[in-house]
Amino acid sequence: MTHSTHMQEREKQKRRAILASYLGTTLEYYDFLLYGIAAALVFPKIFFVTLDPFAATLSSFATFAVGYFARPLGAIVFGHFGDRLGRKNVLVVTLIMMGVASTLIGLLPTYAQVGVAAPVLLVLLRLMQGVAMGGEWGGATLMSMEHAKPKGRGLAVSIVSAGGPTGAVLGTLVMTPFSLLPSEQFLSWGWRVPFLISALLMVVGLLIRLRVTETPEYEAARKAQAAKGGPKSIPLVTVLRYNKGQILSGVLGGLAPLSFSTFAAAFLLNYAVEVGHTRTSALLAMTVANFFNIFTLPMFGAISDRIGRRPLMLTGAISGVILIWPIFLLVQQPSFLALMLAMVLAMPVIQALMGGVFNTWISEKFAADVRYSGIALTFQIASTLGAGLSPLIAAMLLAASGGKHPEWVAAYFGAVCLVSAIAYWMGNERFDKELAAYTMPDEKEVSSTTQACTKQMA
Repeated sequence: MTHSTHMQEREKQKRRAILASYLGTTLEYYDFLLYGIAAALVFPKIFFVTLDPFAATLSSFATFAVGYFARPLGAIVFGHFGDRLGRKNVLVVTLIMMGVASTLIGLLPTYAQVGVAAPVLLVLLRLMQGVAMGGEWGGATLMSMEHAKPKGRGLAVSIVSAGGPTGAVLGTLVMTPFSLLPSEQFLSWGWRVPFLISALLMVVGLLIRLRVTETPEYEAARKAQAAKGGPKSIPLVTVLRYNKGQILSGVLGGLAPLSFSTFAAAFLLNYAVEVGHTRTSALLAMTVANFFNIFTLPMFGAISDRIGRRPLMLTGAISGVILIWPIFLLVQQPSFLALMLAMVLAMPVIQALMGGVFNTWISEKFAADVRYSGIALTFQIASTLGAGLSPLIAAMLLAASGGKHPEWVAAYFGAVCLVSAIAYWMGNERFDKELAAYTMPDEKEVSSTTQACTKQMA
């Protein structure tokens, strides 16, 4: 194979990897975030019917948070096998797990039919979703990042990140027509159909992912490890031993973008309905915001390839501290346009400025042979503390004020953004600088990041 043919094939694999990661992430986030919509609109009324409305909502958001608490476990398990066996194999398994769990949620009996077993089964399936998502994110990110050139990594990874809002748009577009049904029909069978569609989406996702090859950077690192010989170290142990600072920086930096993602998708959706907006208008406003987010995430990712990661993330965090207050004021207005503007400020502006860059920022902190474990663990801890707990904490703060002081919730999210801003400012970007002169490895080469990490550990 000539050098020109080899490079053409590599470019083809890069495009296929980015597309497969984007579509696979879309399908998995469709399943995962569909739960958030149902947690706000459906589950309090069919699984927690013995509780008062506030307690039912809190309980429903608690099951939503359970999925995030399971994600670090998925990150540890699938991160290990992703570093040992490859990215592609793990991504196939996580997709199957997510599709099966979501389909079974659509078949669950209600509390009125089987009693307490209904919410128990709901929690177990949510745990299964969480474990799958814990492994999915890291693999999809690395499949695109490690196929791309360093100067294009921000764009490549942000395209995969856009799979999140794409899945959310898909979920709300599918759920919205059923939300127009009379309440009794919607609560009895209408909400189930979007979950049952997951079975079909799982088959589509598998057909796409099975065609993707392993990343050249991972293969180079694996061959380097084999040539060195000796017993293999456990990737997670290596990460915890040598990358504590990177993990802490990544976790704190991830709190704001991840909190804002579920702030809009779960809490703000429910709050909008409570203050007088219809269920349909709230879903439509969120759909519009997520649609714009599909495009702003890659836009900010591409910009970060030119000016760096931190300037954009700092801008997003500071914007969150300031704009969280008018967001609540806008939601309280009866106008649909005001509600839509609030959602747009939260997602395709604040969240996208950070979220479109964050995944690349933390991925460049770890060497290829332990990168899956490193970024998966970092991201999922941040996701648990940020995305998983934020809707629950926000609901508790609102409940503690008797529903009269949403500024308590605004202060909470402003504080989260401030913490992440400090992490961005102080975060170490040593690997970013090393990668500036990095070129894609041929089959006999090893990435400079792997060499750097090897020297560090020696």
